[in-house]
Amino acid sequence: MSFLAKSLARVKPSPTIAVTTKAGELKAAGKDVIGLGAGEPDFDTPDHIKAAAIAAINAGKTKYTAPDGIVELKQAICDKLKRDNGLTYTTAQVSVGAGGKQTLYNALMATLNEGDEVIIPAPYWVSYPDMVLLAGGTPVTAPAKAENDYKLTADELEAAITPKTKWLIFNSPSNPTGAGYTRSELKALTDVLMKHPHVWVMSDDMYEFLAYDGFEFCTPAEVEPELYERTLTCNGVSKAYAMTGWRIGYAAGPVELISAMRKIQSQSTSNPCTISQWAAVEALNGTHDFVATNNVIFKRRRDLVVKALNAIEGITCPTPEGAFYVYPSIAGLIGKTSEAGTLIDTDEAFATALLEETGVAVVFGAAFGLSPCFRVSYATSDEALTEACARIQKFCAALT
Repeated sequence: MSFLAKSLARVKPSPTIAVTTKAGELKAAGKDVIGLGAGEPDFDTPDHIKAAAIAAINAGKTKYTAPDGIVELKQAICDKLKRDNGLTYTTAQVSVGAGGKQTLYNALMATLNEGDEVIIPAPYWVSYPDMVLLAGGTPVTAPAKAENDYKLTADELEAAITPKTKWLIFNSPSNPTGAGYTRSELKALTDVLMKHPHVWVMSDDMYEFLAYDGFEFCTPAEVEPELYERTLTCNGVSKAYAMTGWRIGYAAGPVELISAMRKIQSQSTSNPCTISQWAAVEALNGTHDFVATNNVIFKRRRDLVVKALNAIEGITCPTPEGAFYVYPSIAGLIGKTSEAGTLIDTDEAFATALLEETGVAVVFGAAFGLSPCFRVSYATSDEALTEACARIQKFCAALT
């Protein structure tokens, strides 16, 4: 009998981390690798945020805090949600965790019982289903069609809801597609949810500020105020503020749920890094001018990649509204063989051959629940993206 818990058999390691690790190993072995797998900005954390962290260290703010965050950060989060989303919360309704992932995980652990279902639109962030499984729930995939730019429709949501449904996990702009829901598209979904009062909404708004072409972000409780009491609005400072390694995420929702999440966190990690918390206070309260500057660069990179990939026969790449990913389909390449003799029968085979034969690291679509596709993170330099796209074009042109 294995010494390890049976629950481990329900989950798999993160494919995005696996791709990044494999690319790093090949680089260390001397191979020329361009990594397009990591989901983090290549920009540095802004100086005023770093200065706040240094000031916190110098002021001795290095001790334990409340398990789910300092009140100053919770108040900054309340102010942000009111300012940007028109949502009113008190500090008792806010939980701060060690990254957005912990807040999502805490919420699932605090609410799921065996047999409870969680609807997850696909393509989805790779961790959603595994977190549901670890918490004892059942992930229910609701595929979104490419012709709808990978956005779930009201009919598709309705079809996925059962008496066992406990949560809908909603992510806009999306990882991995970058697709952002307009207010009318989101209202169609919230209208469905209003008919099913037993279904709660976990809104992952992590890419809120990374939006292009005039796209206006909105979140479920903002679009349908009557969902406020059964919505957990989740966000963090990782992406827009270029603070992935600082590990600060947060969630706002009903007091009973937040209290349960606090209980779990108090017996697992306890408080997030104190220094990171004070840096996050400055991130939320301080200047945001850098966001617009960074978004100009992200948009340029997005357009570069979308144009280059759509020029390749067999690849179709939608233009996303936000985040820093594109999610091209390779339906036109399935069944072909690479120059080195690899049969491209799945998107995983495509990604593996692309890495081994050209040194370009992408994440295969099956990891995100919808194939045959792959995800490109364009959070890297224009030069690297141009070279990577040229290698992908050459690789695809050689397929027979």
